[in-house]
Amino acid sequence: MACSSGSNAKMSSPNVSTPVMAVTPDAVDQKTSPAVFEIFGKIWNVQARLGQGVSASVYRVSSGRASSAVKEFQVDAQGGDYGYLKESSVLEKIQGHKNIVTLYGMFTNHNPFGVATHCLLLELLDDVKYIQTDGYRAPEAELQNSLAQAGLESDSGCTTAVDLWSLGIILLEMFSGIKLKETVKSQEWKDNSSAIVDHIFSSNAVVYPAIPVFHLRDLIKSMLHNDPKLRSTAEAALINPFFSIPFAPHIEDLVLLPTPVLRLLNVIDDNHLYNEDEYEDIIEDMKEECQKYGTVVSLLIPKENPGKGQVFVEYANAGDSKEAQRLLTGRTFDGKFVVTTFYPLSAYKRGYLYQTVQ
Repeated sequence: MACSSGSNAKMSSPNVSTPVMAVTPDAVDQKTSPAVFEIFGKIWNVQARLGQGVSASVYRVSSGRASSAVKEFQVDAQGGDYGYLKESSVLEKIQGHKNIVTLYGMFTNHNPFGVATHCLLLELLDDVKYIQTDGYRAPEAELQNSLAQAGLESDSGCTTAVDLWSLGIILLEMFSGIKLKETVKSQEWKDNSSAIVDHIFSSNAVVYPAIPVFHLRDLIKSMLHNDPKLRSTAEAALINPFFSIPFAPHIEDLVLLPTPVLRLLNVIDDNHLYNEDEYEDIIEDMKEECQKYGTVVSLLIPKENPGKGQVFVEYANAGDSKEAQRLLTGRTFDGKFVVTTFYPLSAYKRGYLYQTVQ
């Protein structure tokens, strides 16, 4: 391939380029931009570093009136060049596509430290200033894009936190079933995005009864902090309970499979939950009644969803729970007919409460 400077010299193949020297990452300060690149005997001056990644840096370079971009792949401790070979190979195969950057050629750069690095000479795309896709763009990326358009530089660059923001929006769209591009641009979102997320979840909780929605809601909120320093990391997101709990079982499964935990439905009105005296009286009444059928280990009545107003009774064994289920089903409590199902002990022990699929 011919160099973009107009030279007739051909670029060297990666198979015959000078081998990369094996050095430790600390041997060279790879954050320092080179002043020039010598490409087949011609000097290209480095005008600016356009981007810095884990495996490579990209520079704007010029030689006379010609301007291009150079992507310099970093040297690792083993002298590996997989990324360079892979990228150059792919770009060579798809040359000529209108939506793919043009690869002018490949060369080996020898820096003043005696280290050889593989480089790609690429088409310079001066319209390339936007970070992230519109509608999934984190606030700090939006700011950096605005500054770039004005020819200014941001004091603090974007980090991997922008990816967590994008993932948060994607998860919210998957749950709501609607595109949120205009929503995230609105002033209401900027003023109180958390309230909008709450509204979306309260509107769709019944539609997705098998999903532990409060865990998903909290996960998404943690990804959508405006301050990237407060935003959830990928490591923290992966240990969120949403990814470790099973989806809700079908109601028939809970009826037919005895477990030590019994769930009582259609027992308590919501208004009883907010009067502390009445709430404590109900707890004591339920314990007294349930202890007639076996040893009660614990009893829980959540005051909010999931499980709001339901009674979870943990017996010492499944036999006691099964006997209680037989004798309590159909009984009346405060004028209501009691409905009972079993509940997974593992989920109850870990505090996972969810609605069941009807």
